[in-house]
Amino acid sequence: MMLTTKLDLTGLKCPLPALKTRKALKTLKPGEGLEVHCTDPLAAIDIPNLLNETGDRLESTRRDGDRLVFVVEKLQIMKP
Repeated sequence: MMLTTKLDLTGLKCPLPALKTRKALKTLKPGEGLEVHCTDPLAAIDIPNLLNETGDRLESTRRDGDRLVFVVEKLQIMKP
């Protein structure tokens, strides 16, 4: 079972959810997880695009009321 950190970004607007997710990913070790909660509808586009850049894996995306919840697995050490 992977260690998962929760990141509450509700109320933040683009580009802050993607920027804060990138920053949080830098603190994780490969194999650790990040659960990101957002209310910005653009996060549905921005977070997957960010993960395409970083090479990390989007495990799942779901809606929880007005929130989007992304579960991410850190796969590698990010380049600066």
